Amino acid sequence: MTAQVPLPDSVHVMTHDTAPRTARAAAAGEWHTGQVRVRASHDTDGGLAVTATAGPDGLSHIALRWRLTPAPGALVLGDAWERGYGDLQWRTLQPERALPWYALVSDAPGGSTTGWGVRTRAGALCSWTVDESGITLWLDVRSGGLPVLPGERELRAATVVTARAATPYAAHAALCARMSPDPLLPATPVVGSNNWYYAYGRDFGPDAVLRDARTLVAYADGHPVQPYCVIDDGWTEGGGSAPGGPWDVGLPGLFDDMAGMAASIKATGARPGLWFRPLLSRTPTRATRPGVMRDGGHPLDPSLPAALETVAEDITRFRGWGYELIKHDFSTYDVFGRFAGDAPAVLAEPGLALADRGRTSAEILVDLYRTVAEAAGDTLIIGCNTIGHLSAGLVQVQRAGDDTSGKDWERTRRMGVNTLAFRLAHHGNLYAVDADCVPCTPATDWELNRQFLDLVARSGTALFVSVDPAARTDRTDADLAAAVRLALDGGTPGGVEPLDWQSTTAPRHWRTGEGEELAYDWSQRWGATPLPV
Repeated sequence: MTAQVPLPDSVHVMTHDTAPRTARAAAAGEWHTGQVRVRASHDTDGGLAVTATAGPDGLSHIALRWRLTPAPGALVLGDAWERGYGDLQWRTLQPERALPWYALVSDAPGGSTTGWGVRTRAGALCSWTVDESGITLWLDVRSGGLPVLPGERELRAATVVTARAATPYAAHAALCARMSPDPLLPATPVVGSNNWYYAYGRDFGPDAVLRDARTLVAYADGHPVQPYCVIDDGWTEGGGSAPGGPWDVGLPGLFDDMAGMAASIKATGARPGLWFRPLLSRTPTRATRPGVMRDGGHPLDPSLPAALETVAEDITRFRGWGYELIKHDFSTYDVFGRFAGDAPAVLAEPGLALADRGRTSAEILVDLYRTVAEAAGDTLIIGCNTIGHLSAGLVQVQRAGDDTSGKDWERTRRMGVNTLAFRLAHHGNLYAVDADCVPCTPATDWELNRQFLDLVARSGTALFVSVDPAARTDRTDADLAAAVRLALDGGTPGGVEPLDWQSTTAPRHWRTGEGEELAYDWSQRWGATPLPV
């Protein structure tokens, strides 16, 4: 039987962006302050469901505090709001450090570990802080950057869960499984090509796409699981700069017939996939936010029914064209106006306004992801720059980290290796993890990329490759073919596990499910680069 999460020792609320006020305990599992009421009750699985009602001034944050004393020398790991940015790591206690979605507390390096988290698709943006005398869950229930105004409705903010295991990785996996009771997983391993990391959205057309598809099919060599060929940014006007919609036509003179393009990819033996940016329009519409600009376009407000209708229409159109994989990107940035590197304490800056003040940002985003899932049907969905803990159960694949690079290996080391190590426990528990593409380009060292290719293929996570024809040799083709076939098999039985992840941000030592120990060297001749990438 799963142990129950204890009731918090104290509860604190913020109606605006002011200091928290301590709520008065009115009964077991109920706290009041002013017109705000917070309730906590246990569900059948031992989770602690937290709900709240607010007065006319609304509600901004709820903080639940548990008293505990971490062991001397304890290490702490949190997650990322959306993607990792090379910044995921175990650290000693840092009381003000925001830990999005969950906190793992390890008694000592390699020792017994306890995890605290929240169930997926929460009604709040949830983070934790850990200090010498306790752990606190911070529930951001704002609508954008303003207090939510739910009226008489009771907000279902979050359900708290815990897990404990003898090793850090086992605890991480157990916590992810408890957080996500209904993951939506791909029916087969996800393997494909993506042209972004050699084309970068420029100077490619149908011939290049079909060349990529044929190359990938040759690597697969008749494997019963068909790989995907994904057309990334660059198939519409303004390509290469993450343009906005409308997404109803391709780039004139090159991608005039997007349905025909999908059919041609299928004819090679690959499955067609397509990238788009759902919450940006090149022109203002009834679904866009007045007076707000992103990258020269107009962001859609996902709290508006018209915005969700637009997204559903786009997904339905892509399905009608014949695309079997859809990758949607930039939605967190287009809502909040920022990427979430280094896990800021909050995603939304104070004052950021969405049209619907009656729902929290988290509730609005869950509705967006649900709209995508319902419109997609059996089409495979990859979320990129999406909030995985809110989309879990509604998306099959989640890009777990920021972009790797076909230009600079250092970026691949920081983003790809780091995110694979520190979010690998999400794989199969929340969704299928995508650590981003393995590039094969003249600008990057194949010996380093080859190692990353080997690790991703063995892990059983999604494997996408970006192969510049100018970099192909007999050796690269042999390495890529072996990795693609291994990944299509589902990777090494039992996957892989990082061993030295408590002492580095880019683990070199790994163990397979069969007990084999692997060693990788991610360093260039000068080591790692401290400069921005």
